[in-house]
Amino acid sequence: MDWNILLCEERIRPVPTKATASDSDFRTEFEKDYHRIIGSASFRRLQDKTQVFPLDQSDFIRTRLTHSLEVSSFCKSLGQNVSARIIQLGLEPDFDEKKKAAVCDILQCAGLIHDIGNPPFGHFGETAIQDWFKKNLKALTFQGKTLVEVLDDQMREDFYYFEGNSQALRLVTKLHYLVDEHGMNLTKALLGTIIKYPVSSLEINKDSGKIREKKMGYFYADKDVFEQVQRGNGTAGRRHPLAFLLEAADDIAYRTADIEDAMKKGCLTYAQLVEELKKRCEGEAKPCTDMIGWLERRYKKALEINHEKPETYAIQNWVVSVQGQMISCAANGFIDHYDEIMVGTWDKDLFYGTFGAPMMKALGNIAYEYAFTSRPIMKLEVGADAIFDFLLGRFVDAVIKWDSPEEKEMTAVQQRLVTLISDNFIKVYRIHSDGKSEREKLYLRLLLVTDFVSGMTDSYAKRLYQELNGIC
Repeated sequence: MDWNILLCEERIRPVPTKATASDSDFRTEFEKDYHRIIGSASFRRLQDKTQVFPLDQSDFIRTRLTHSLEVSSFCKSLGQNVSARIIQLGLEPDFDEKKKAAVCDILQCAGLIHDIGNPPFGHFGETAIQDWFKKNLKALTFQGKTLVEVLDDQMREDFYYFEGNSQALRLVTKLHYLVDEHGMNLTKALLGTIIKYPVSSLEINKDSGKIREKKMGYFYADKDVFEQVQRGNGTAGRRHPLAFLLEAADDIAYRTADIEDAMKKGCLTYAQLVEELKKRCEGEAKPCTDMIGWLERRYKKALEINHEKPETYAIQNWVVSVQGQMISCAANGFIDHYDEIMVGTWDKDLFYGTFGAPMMKALGNIAYEYAFTSRPIMKLEVGADAIFDFLLGRFVDAVIKWDSPEEKEMTAVQQRLVTLISDNFIKVYRIHSDGKSEREKLYLRLLLVTDFVSGMTDSYAKRLYQELNGIC
């Protein structure tokens, strides 16, 4: 792969270039991407979407918005670190400061939108949507056949493996109706960076050991966009190199933040954290065990200065230190495997083989044990499942016959439910369903529902559920 092509400034819908020297907009294309993102309603909605703790009232606990800002910051740091190393080591003779700036801008933008397609109520939302379709597609009918029989393999698998990453690509390229059906119309370099899994739902292989095949990267409906992005970046089915850095930034952000949030919520104490880290990192490389010693020294210092909350002081200071060290690990991993990444043969994350790998694994496992499986989270997820089950059930039932030869058979309630779906989403459906077969139109109508539900904030999903159930 070639950086001159990877840093592609093209957009799906070409934008006319400025013709006169008097034009005052001196921003690069990637800086324009940044402003399109932060000015969008889709980005703002992340402030009311769950990171870990659904519908939490604390100002401290992270939302999807604050998480995305943190990822964006780590992305930029990784971009600066890696780009400087590429220049210093002479890995690419024509990789200059201009390319370094472009890499940093692209990664900063990618961090902002990497979770923009995630449904409400955290990653549980993805599972709830997947489970609903696995349970119900075989029971619902259209023109005398079950939906399993009507839809083709990839269409079905798209819903069985519904993915926030795929939804992010769909949202920024189609659903966010800024000017037309091309969404935010972002650069192809940025779009390529957020496609962490450049495979369809039929190509998922979680057992292959290849990180690019863990999940799907695009819906059947968005294959044209995926292929345009791949051609524009010259990636040819491979991961964009910057996708590795985005993934690393995301991993650093959520694994450290989940520990901090779990502590703040009372799910994890300082003593438990130290005990778990020692147990899980025993026998690992010295830099890894040194990090645990640093945590203990922070706690002792807090006691010495009579800090009001020594546990909080120690953990928060430690988290910042771990983040910095993990950024170094990820940057080293990128440079150490640079040639493999650039030809598309590297199939691991950037922490693989570094001293950061056991620490990252330990943090993920501790957060899962003490936060994700805690009783408050479990109760909220059971409640969220009821919301998804109701909303998907009612709206899928409403759209099956809508805009089809059977539309006249719709009930009054089904007709009213369709009117509740976003006008922009309906508009995008109309554009992309024009001239399609009844099978493809049905598939797009089902996507219309997942588009609508995924775009909801936690509060809106809960409120709509209550309103449609007559709960005051």
